Order: sequence, then C-alpha cells, then structure tokens
Amino acid sequence: MRVGRFEKDGRQFTGIIEEGRVIALKEDLLATPFFEDSIEVEQGTESLPLEELTILPPVLPSKIIAIGLNYRAHAAEFDKELPEEPMLIMKPPSSVIGQGEAIVYPTHMSRRVDYEGELAVVIGRRAKDVAEEEAHHYILGYTCFNDVTARDLQKKDIQYARAKGFDTFAPMGPWIETEIDPEDVMVETCLNGERRQHTSTSDMIFPVRRLVSFVSQVMTLLPGDVIATGTPSGVGKIKPGDRIEVKIEGIGTLVNTVTT
Repeated sequence: MRVGRFEKDGRQFTGIIEEGRVIALKEDLLATPFFEDSIEVEQGTESLPLEELTILPPVLPSKIIAIGLNYRAHAAEFDKELPEEPMLIMKPPSSVIGQGEAIVYPTHMSRRVDYEGELAVVIGRRAKDVAEEEAHHYILGYTCFNDVTARDLQKKDIQYARAKGFDTFAPMGPWIETEIDPEDVMVETCLNGERRQHTSTSDMIFPVRRLVSFVSQVMTLLPGDVIATGTPSGVGKIKPGDRIEVKIEGIGTLVNTVTT
C-alpha cells in the first residue's frame, strides 16, 4: 500500500494511492508524530486525481537518523574502513522538504554540496530496545530520501551537524510504501537525467532490521521518525539549477531541484 500526505486548495490530508488516484482518509494521520500504529482506518468517500494534488512530505518526524558508511562500495569510494557498528548522524526536522520542493544551496557557508540518494525507513510504533528479529513490527514503511550534505563543511567540522542540518537538506517522498522487501531493492540517483548511483540495498553493511534495533537501543523512536539507511557509491556535487531524482524500486521517484 502507498500512503502519503497531500494538499488541495489549502487543505492537507493523508491519503492512500490507488491507480493514479488518492483516496482521502478521514483523519490526517501522518501529520502528527503520534499517529496510530495502523493506517487501516476509515476512509472517506473522496477520491482525487493524483496529478491535481500537491504532494507533501509523507511524515513530519520528531527526528531523522542518517546512517554513515553503510554500503561497502561507498566506504571504498571514500577509502574508509568498514564500520563495526552503525554510525549515527542526526538531521533536524526543520531540514525536511517534500516532492518538488527546492533544495536551497547555502552559498553563504558552503562551496561543495552533494546529493546522497537513500532508502529511508519510516517508524510506525514507539520503539525502545527492540530486538532485531522483532524490528519489522515497528516499521510503517519506506520512502525515498536525499541526504544532502555540505561536503566541505563535513571535512572541516569533523562533526556532521552543520554539514547535514541546513534547511531543505532532507528531501523525502513522494510517499510511503508499506509492502516492499528492503533487503534487495535498487537505489538509483539521477543528476540532470544522468544516472549517477545504481546499487541494490543488498550491498548494505547493516540491513534495515539491524539498524532499527540498534538505533532503538540508543534513543526511543517515535511514530513518524525516519532512519535514512545510508547511500551507495556514486555521490557527487550539485549546483543551483540542477535536478536530482532518487528512484527506489517498488516505491517511486523523489524529484527536487536546487536553488539559492
């Protein structure tokens, strides 16, 4: 099932996507960080063409946890040793944007900004100290994510908060897919129509269930929180005017442009 958040004529709502149409739910469940565990709720009678709607970020997370160096080829690309444990990086909720919104290049501070296409996990239930074999029960679904990074500031600061925390540096969407198998799907990123990343999630060092379990042992995950699972090899710089597409098999395509 595909579920997301949409806007029409100033009204925001949660809807289920079926055959190019959006069936509105009676409650905007994904707009609150404490939405219900299940989205099998009463549907409204309203069915709208998808192309007539503005697609909003699928959730409003209380926090975003990005995972560093979680693909073997990406670690090799940066000449880094494989990590022994997942490397956690925080991005603020204020960095979230959705489908079609612009990534703002922080020219006042950075001269090198990169795209990083990723599979993101959306948490559906409060999760604390979750066992790896039980982790799938806490996942609502998956979405596309672009872990935009000011690469020069990442190198300069050592800490990653500034490099990854600018407003608009967490594009996600276009919606949540609840039914894919995250262990072997293709993650692809295109820059101005040219494919730059194309790798299966099977190249991950730490798979999704391990990540959910590990993060939940560090911090309590709330419904709507997002874990960006790391980027494959092929990251590269962007500039104002560029168009970035993050495509994930079974989910769809997240499209954003770059502006100043």
